[in-house]
Amino acid sequence: MSHHIIQVNNLKFSYPDGRQALNGVNFEILHGESVGIVGANGAGKSTLLMHLVGVLFPDEGEIRVGEVPVIKKTLPLIRQSVGMVFQDPDDQLFMTTVYDDVAFGPRNYKLPEEEVEKRVRSALETVGILHLMDRPPYKLSGGEKRAAAIATVLAMKPDILVMDEPSSSLDPKSRRRLISLLRCFTHTKIIASHDLDMVLELCERTIIIQDGKGIIDGPTGEILANEELMENCGLEMPLCLQGCPVCGTKKTT
Repeated sequence: MSHHIIQVNNLKFSYPDGRQALNGVNFEILHGESVGIVGANGAGKSTLLMHLVGVLFPDEGEIRVGEVPVIKKTLPLIRQSVGMVFQDPDDQLFMTTVYDDVAFGPRNYKLPEEEVEKRVRSALETVGILHLMDRPPYKLSGGEKRAAAIATVLAMKPDILVMDEPSSSLDPKSRRRLISLLRCFTHTKIIASHDLDMVLELCERTIIIQDGKGIIDGPTGEILANEELMENCGLEMPLCLQGCPVCGTKKTT
């Protein structure tokens, strides 16, 4: 399944104001892997994810999905394989109803309306909001918007799911539903998040980004349990691994 492999080679990118957001990022993600991308604010996580789907393009280096480079000419092909859920659901919800938002992608690829409806209903059922399909997106709660944004991506049936802060603004019940949903997505997952407990639960591998570089890449349990490493990277260990405030004991991975 080589077409599901993502290769990032010496990726460099600076914003127009001169700030360098990425400074030589390198990694390879294989088919079926669940990979967490973590780092302090401003480390370059969101910028990196936007390069994976061609929202931004590098100053140097390249990204390949399988044998296909991520360039403007290949974007229709790339976006059939790679689906991204943005940090702000409002960036993905712009139609008059939830149904039309979820249908937008499949319709854009000229699928028969019968197939569009099948995909929309399946995606909405998967995220648990089929009953909201006729609701205007602006009338949804934060958790419902997040679910609808995920459904817009699932309706495209991507092989690789990229998510930027997927648990942001979710209440505990909605967060647990999201984690259960992501467990069921058996293809490749790339999740950038400050919710390190969720990363620990979902991702067997984690890459720490610092100053626009991927400085650590390895098993999630080992990386997130390394208190000294996490502190040096401006992070804290997941809450579930921190010491009990009463007895002082720590949970082991």
